[in-house]
Amino acid sequence: MRRLLLPSSAIAVAAALVALLVFAIAGKGASDTIEAQLAHGVQPVAPDAHTILPVLDSSRRVSLAGLQGKVIVLNIFASWCTPCRAEAPILERTQRQIAGRNASVVGVTYLDNSVDSEQFVRQEHISYLVLRDVSGNFVSAFGTDAVPETFVINRAGRVTAVSRGPVDSEWLRSALRPLLGHSV
Repeated sequence: MRRLLLPSSAIAVAAALVALLVFAIAGKGASDTIEAQLAHGVQPVAPDAHTILPVLDSSRRVSLAGLQGKVIVLNIFASWCTPCRAEAPILERTQRQIAGRNASVVGVTYLDNSVDSEQFVRQEHISYLVLRDVSGNFVSAFGTDAVPETFVINRAGRVTAVSRGPVDSEWLRSALRPLLGHSV
């Protein structure tokens, strides 16, 4: 009986280690995956591109897939986020610069109620499309758990750049230049 106990224990320990490894690999979020793929020169497809989200202060609904063919600067923000407020004028200025080039900034609210989001949009004079992630699932697919975060998506629907934190004009220029040329 003692001979069977040792191999059984070893098998149980090995199975537990395999389960832990599978859990650790599965637990890696899109955050790790997107950055890791970009670091290896791979531009991943934007996650959940077919998820249809409501447009803030409208009855319209839009998906990223519906915007394919455009360069998208996808900015995830919330009205209560101080860095989001600081980067809003930069994103609005970028919107004005890229709008005529089949490109757009698109905002997505995160953990925010629509009244506060609408007030934020008015106060910051945001003219670009703003979507509401009501469930939080869309934002989570990008590996986002904090705001602000910004993803640049090319015309083919692939992520080409990520900023986990506030963006500035220089970051936006360098992320958009390969997609829109030097006049950005």
